[in-house]
Amino acid sequence: MDATTMPSILSLITRLSADYPDVTFAAGDDFAWSPVSHTVSYEPSRDDAAPSLLHELSHAILGHSGYERDVALIAMERAAWDHASSIAATYDVTITPDHIEQTLDSYRDWLHARSTCPSCQATGVQTKKQTYSCHACRHSWHVNEARICGLRRTQLQAI
Repeated sequence: MDATTMPSILSLITRLSADYPDVTFAAGDDFAWSPVSHTVSYEPSRDDAAPSLLHELSHAILGHSGYERDVALIAMERAAWDHASSIAATYDVTITPDHIEQTLDSYRDWLHARSTCPSCQATGVQTKKQTYSCHACRHSWHVNEARICGLRRTQLQAI
């Protein structure tokens, strides 16, 4: 089930800008939080614009700025959705549990793909940022950022 429709995105941004003057809101090609510029980018034409906008704002409110381990990104995403849900009623926005889980599933799938050994398909463990190792076949591989672009895994060497 998709997120329900809410107030117009422009009226929501007007309210959010007044309530969070230290955050800049800018139309863009996707939803994102930039801790460097303190900007929440949003895609105004998407059906889930209001829930996604509150989600990205929640990253700002929670002070999310980066992560070292991929699993930490999933924890930050969960925290941002939890916070967005807690403030949604204030802004007449409905965020369904199904919408949250579908969004989190995309990150879970991303993590699973990154941690799958390109040599034997077993699940590996992250040893440092963007590097995984397989306990089954002892291979290591490097992954690209790949949250938006296609995943690339570069096999390193057997341990």
